[in-house]
Amino acid sequence: MRFLPTRLEGAFVVELEPHLDERGGFARLWDGAFFAERGLEPGLAQVSLSWNPRAGTLRGLHFQLPPHEEAKLVRCVRGAIFDVIVDLRSGSPTCLAWEGFELTAANRRQLYVPKGFAHGFETLEPDSEVLYFISTPYAPAAARGLRWDDPAVGIAWPSPPSVLSERDRNWPALSGTLAFPFR
Repeated sequence: MRFLPTRLEGAFVVELEPHLDERGGFARLWDGAFFAERGLEPGLAQVSLSWNPRAGTLRGLHFQLPPHEEAKLVRCVRGAIFDVIVDLRSGSPTCLAWEGFELTAANRRQLYVPKGFAHGFETLEPDSEVLYFISTPYAPAAARGLRWDDPAVGIAWPSPPSVLSERDRNWPALSGTLAFPFR
């Protein structure tokens, strides 16, 4: 695996290093020791799959409050997504900055999302599936979100969403006095 830094500290695009032969290819998706050597979260509590029949489906932006904050490794295993992260760490020089990445089944890229970030994506193709490796079990009472279209963050999504859950549509907008849950 190759770890390519993003402009948001602690977040990485992870490229696979496939081993190819006449049968096809083989690549490691997760290796706790490899992550720990780089100072990244090595624990894995759950693996989840999201499937999305329609292009333009937007999920997010989600995070969990301490002590349930989570690191994620996200990969599109079918179709294509525009994956977005937002730094919510109060002491970070990139606090409230966002960055987006195209993850596709074809490019096989993964995105490492550190603790203290909100995460979401918009599907670019129908029948897109997204695999998540997550460091912490889901804690419903700690689940929170940011509005996908909040002007305080200013994400440039590829297109307005055509499918959006009621919950994601109704996350509150940030104010100038956001109490940051992450240090």
